[in-house]
Amino acid sequence: MRRFLLILGLAAVVVVAGAVVYLMWDLDWRWRPHTITKHQAEIAQALDQSGWVSPHLTGPKVYVILYQGCEPCQAQLPTATPKLQAAGVDTRMIVIARADQNGQALSTPQDRALTAELWTNRSWRLFQQMFSDIAGAPATAPAQVRPPVIPPADGDAARSAVIEVGRQLTTTLTGQLKDNGVDFAYPTLIWWTKDGRMRASAAASPQSLAFVEKELGA
Repeated sequence: MRRFLLILGLAAVVVVAGAVVYLMWDLDWRWRPHTITKHQAEIAQALDQSGWVSPHLTGPKVYVILYQGCEPCQAQLPTATPKLQAAGVDTRMIVIARADQNGQALSTPQDRALTAELWTNRSWRLFQQMFSDIAGAPATAPAQVRPPVIPPADGDAARSAVIEVGRQLTTTLTGQLKDNGVDFAYPTLIWWTKDGRMRASAAASPQSLAFVEKELGA
């Protein structure tokens, strides 16, 4: 009987300990950013050479990878972007027109046209016009802005090539980030801390973004 009670007591301890560990993982650990220790130079170069647009602030930089119509981006970034910019963080937005999947198009002709235009001409004002909720409110923006006329990308070899470069960026980053424990998703954020560490997070939740904001001083 004593042996049975001892086993029962140990089992209860294991269950409680497991529950505590799971709770810590669910509330904290799973949302924490990861330090990038592999492929650092390749990732940094690819991000810098991509078609990012930003308000060109003088503080730390964070690269934000997203696509037009990204629901997690629209849910999380409208709150986070103004906080980051208020802290002087240069929010470098990289817009992607997603590749087809299983024969189904994941981007529209309009998505591809906008992506190609942003990568080609690097206009932050255009990003503000087309992603007004995500961009953070510009200091002197009219209440309403007429959508600009953007050249189509479909049928234009140069602009289509630009779109493919963006898609290849996400394909390569997916593998490189996975080697560092990060599962690529939209939006994915990559930045550097004050002590020089490269950090990354697939920040599709408020919990993840809260860690990003804290590390960047927002």
